Amino acid sequence: MKYVLPQKRRFYEELYDTKVKDGKSTFKQTDREFAVAALMKVNLFKRLESSIHSFNLTLNKLVGRIEQALELLSLHKQVMFQENYDEATDFDDDQLEAITVGSEKVQIQLADIDALKWRGDLQYDLAILRDLLNQSQAITSSRDAKINELIAIIKNKVENPINQGNKKIIIFSAFADTVKYLYENLAEELRGLGLHSAMVVGDGANKSTLKGVRVKDINDVLMNFSPKSKERAKIEPKKTDEIDILFATDCISEGQNLQDCDFLINYDIHWNPVRVIQRFGRIDRIGSTNKEIQLVNFWPNMELDEYINLEERVKGRMKILNTSASGEEDILDTSGKDMNDLEFRRNQLKALQTEVVNLEEVSGAISITDLTYTDFKSDLSGALKQYKKQLGQAPKGIYAITSNADFKEAKPGVIFCFKQHGVFEMKNNSLAPYILLYVTEQGQTLIHYTNAKKILDIYRKLSLGQSEPLQDLVEQFNEETNHAMDMSTYTDLMKKAVDIIKDKHEDTAFDSFFSIGGTSIQTNLDFEFDDVELISFLVIKGESE
Repeated sequence: MKYVLPQKRRFYEELYDTKVKDGKSTFKQTDREFAVAALMKVNLFKRLESSIHSFNLTLNKLVGRIEQALELLSLHKQVMFQENYDEATDFDDDQLEAITVGSEKVQIQLADIDALKWRGDLQYDLAILRDLLNQSQAITSSRDAKINELIAIIKNKVENPINQGNKKIIIFSAFADTVKYLYENLAEELRGLGLHSAMVVGDGANKSTLKGVRVKDINDVLMNFSPKSKERAKIEPKKTDEIDILFATDCISEGQNLQDCDFLINYDIHWNPVRVIQRFGRIDRIGSTNKEIQLVNFWPNMELDEYINLEERVKGRMKILNTSASGEEDILDTSGKDMNDLEFRRNQLKALQTEVVNLEEVSGAISITDLTYTDFKSDLSGALKQYKKQLGQAPKGIYAITSNADFKEAKPGVIFCFKQHGVFEMKNNSLAPYILLYVTEQGQTLIHYTNAKKILDIYRKLSLGQSEPLQDLVEQFNEETNHAMDMSTYTDLMKKAVDIIKDKHEDTAFDSFFSIGGTSIQTNLDFEFDDVELISFLVIKGESE
């Protein structure tokens, strides 16, 4: 649109500008094109930081697009120029979605374009990109210091395992191109070390050096990488060989239990720390037999603030552009949420970079981990299909009784599930309006609602697959409560749980007040017992460790 002749611009604006906010604002095509160009600059840095191979592929793609445009300009004036964003870029899906709201393929008659100006700018860009490409293509895999550092880390881990006999490593990258590059260059060298490897990229192009693996089936690849957690012995009892090294994209960063592995490498760092935590969650799981697990991050070769500010400058400029153009709030943000919380992300990434972080206790951890509930959503979906009618008719306050006999980490006590009412806001509750709290039999806190993920992990470990009542525990419970006629013990525990929630809620609010950026002190911290409703509770019987 920048090069459309002035007398033709109005025609194309009416054709491609998009009404948003229920028609109250307009997302101009010129703004969309500015956003694409800005994000392309950022993405070039991300691809370069990931691997020289990915960077070269993107440069090649850009060079090809420019050469194609110049060729079109040399043709007859009636040729139609067409731009398709997802073909021209290597954006993350969420980035592209934010700037293509309501957009379609843009088609412009070349006769309506200032060809002289456009050709000059294209030739200028082409010269720069070709020069960059010539320099970057000289860096072969043998000269790639990053991949050489990776193989050194792999060799050291195999020679000095952190858990006896465990050679397994997962290497994550945000880009499939980087994963393919690593596998193609390292698979044979790893085979020479007696290690089987595989790559999983989510597009069906998976590979493995272990014979007999059905590479088109991602679950078969993962089962052969983590045979214990995936219970391979029940399916293929005679198979003994395993995949040792797994190269993967974020297609497996959620919902997979790969706890046979004790060593994870982030070959590139996604600017959103949620992705980093999701990746580590594949091996940092309750029930792992590994005494220790390790995370290795390849950080960008620049100051962290500079890396994050690449996004900040672009997104900030986009907000200013859209506000000035429409007089409304940022119209790119159709979800009503901020495009990003850069100060939060900066603090979390710095913590991951400079500290030995307990991922269960990261400051603001709920904001990081609340996107890691895929396993539970899958379980819930299955239960809803099987027991839809029963669950729909279940009364409030329903309870169950289980034992910690097979899972001593779960202390005797009660896991309460409440639902909050009223307008009070719980800053660090990722399950709002629901509240989970795990208390001892004496009413002391075991796990706060701010760590709902861990409570759910324990709940799942104790309950999943247990379809029949534990009769001896039911009889014990009936004796203690006079067949549920005297529930005073659990009523008292529930009252203590509500007090705990109130106290934690106050602490969270005041912590927030003194954090960077600040917040307003909430005026209704002293919510009452009536502000929460009991949904269910799980009674855990047994002995402490």
